[in-house]
Amino acid sequence: MKIALLALLGLALGALGGAALGIGAGLAWVEIFKVTSFEGYNGMLVFFTFMPLGAAIGGIGGALLFGVIAIKDAEIAIEREPVRRRER
Repeated sequence: MKIALLALLGLALGALGGAALGIGAGLAWVEIFKVTSFEGYNGMLVFFTFMPLGAAIGGIGGALLFGVIAIKDAEIAIEREPVRRRER
């Protein structure tokens, strides 16, 4: 259950971060390739192409990253045995 919840958290955070990076990449694309701004074409390109792609890629990557971290954390022993003191 912990693994699934962490994967969902990674999906949400990755989608938000990926959308932000997608907007940045889209704005850079528009500036570098001098996309026309006729009737808001460059804005539609950024927000209907780059933002969803960034959100999808970021969501998948975040879910995988958090899932792998949760799986590795499940393998680690949570409670350790106390260290015994040597008797003199």
